[in-house]
Amino acid sequence: MANITLTRLTEHDWEQFILDNQWAFKYGAMEEFGERDNHLDILFVNPTVHSRGVGYAAWKEVERLYPETKVWETCTPYFEIRNIHFYVNKCGFHIVEFYNSHHPDPYDSENREENSREGGDLGAMFRFEKQMQ
Repeated sequence: MANITLTRLTEHDWEQFILDNQWAFKYGAMEEFGERDNHLDILFVNPTVHSRGVGYAAWKEVERLYPETKVWETCTPYFEIRNIHFYVNKCGFHIVEFYNSHHPDPYDSENREENSREGGDLGAMFRFEKQMQ
């Protein structure tokens, strides 16, 4: 068995933590679905800097780095009102689909099975798209 030690992050660890986090999510998605273009897998901002323009600045940098992208796509849970506001009102995305127990995400069989067992909408998500000029 591997010898593992858990430690709390310090403010000096955040930058590397974010890079590692992004790589872990991207790696898992690439293993499962292969290389995909135009899909925003994860974007997050530390809550201590919410409402300071950090998320919007990060999003504008993503757009600048990938000018060839014609359509961006992402999802967020139905209860994340802050995210919905950010994507729709700040970044110009449009809600194009609402995944729930009556209209499941065709690519998310895990949540579909869990919802049917629980009889609810635990995995309910809004899907957004942004058409680029």
